[in-house]
Amino acid sequence: MKTHARTLIIVLASLGLAASVYSLYVHYQILADPSYTSICDISETVSCEAVMTSRFGSVFGVPVAAGGAIWSALVLLLGVVGMRPSTLRPAQGRPEPSRGTTVARPSPTLGVTPSMPKGQGVPGRVEGPPPRSEEAGRVAGYIFVLSTIGLAGVLYLGYASFFILRQMCPVCVTMYVAVIGLFVVSGAAASGLTALPAQLGRDMRAALASPIAATLAAVWVVASVSLVAFFPREGAPADVASEPAAAPTETLGADEIAQFTAWMDAQPRVDLGVPANGARVVVVKFNDYQCPACRQAYLAYRSIQQKYESGSPGQVAFVSLDYPLEAECNQGGIHASACEAAVAVRLARAKNRAPEMEEWLFANQDTLTRDRVKEGLTEIAQVTDFDARYTETLGAVRADAQLGQKLQITGTPTFFINGIRIGSTLRPAYFDAAIAHELKKASGPGPQAP
Repeated sequence: MKTHARTLIIVLASLGLAASVYSLYVHYQILADPSYTSICDISETVSCEAVMTSRFGSVFGVPVAAGGAIWSALVLLLGVVGMRPSTLRPAQGRPEPSRGTTVARPSPTLGVTPSMPKGQGVPGRVEGPPPRSEEAGRVAGYIFVLSTIGLAGVLYLGYASFFILRQMCPVCVTMYVAVIGLFVVSGAAASGLTALPAQLGRDMRAALASPIAATLAAVWVVASVSLVAFFPREGAPADVASEPAAAPTETLGADEIAQFTAWMDAQPRVDLGVPANGARVVVVKFNDYQCPACRQAYLAYRSIQQKYESGSPGQVAFVSLDYPLEAECNQGGIHASACEAAVAVRLARAKNRAPEMEEWLFANQDTLTRDRVKEGLTEIAQVTDFDARYTETLGAVRADAQLGQKLQITGTPTFFINGIRIGSTLRPAYFDAAIAHELKKASGPGPQAP
């Protein structure tokens, strides 16, 4: 394996980089077009989008794939530049002089070595730059350290994908294979691992002294920082109250509506146990008030909700269920104040101020903390005993989250329209068409039977 270590490292790092770049492309397309479907969305359990848009797909709004691309690019540079083969090899013993070569012998009388023909060196000595086998072994050691860190990351993400989300992402699996392969190959090729900390400073100075290596390192740093800083986030913060609830501007043709409603009719229906209270269509949203995509859906759909509340009163029920991505009331996550926000809406609902509280939370989504939520609740609903009622109310939030877990919710928002699961945010025109279709189908009181 050592003989081909550099080639294997370059191939595996290139594979990981390609997988990460494609993941970033999918992330970008999902942000640009919520109806986008990638080529690896094969089934309910084999889906790149389900994993990438889950709570494990991003960290502080930055896709995990960005870290994979930065890591893979660094390993690829080390393999290409740091482990490049030398044109010279260390001499193996004293070579036999070739025919016609004059060998220097000491003079028996003066002790002076006679001059040698031009171009002949001391036998057994290799002239030129030192051999690189030792340096390549050290670089393989650095790659092994990086691969150990990468292995820890993919083990965690793999566990989350297969055992928590119960989804398989083919592109993610490709990255897992690349990291595991790099771990094995670099571990076999590494040498002098215990000496790496002492050698690191010297090797970095030597790399920076090389114009090619220094230029590539600078390009890698600039590209990495730019990727993290400028990759689009899931919804930029804005003032929700100042954004008008505009009606959908897209108009669907008859063929588009027919194809979409045929798809809806072919979908299974799930009984959520949510009371209809006389409505013929029940729209359920599993929601997280710190989820940028939930905020986007709130802005995109509120005009549609207002349309049916005023035009078909009592016929369409919009129900929001809590699925906070926070460990205190759900299965982990990265939203530190999502449970507090869900409790605040429930306490505001008792004062008939839930819609106003939701609007406030989405408008202040980027600055939410426990204290900030309490301030908003006091301002909107004049509730001042948040801490005293928190634990009791949190039980109801956990009940919603447990229902979502039972339904294998993998990300927010997730909608159910009369029990039909909508795994991603539909464009407003399609969301409107789905409700209109179900309303037309309903022949009597109560929702469509599952």
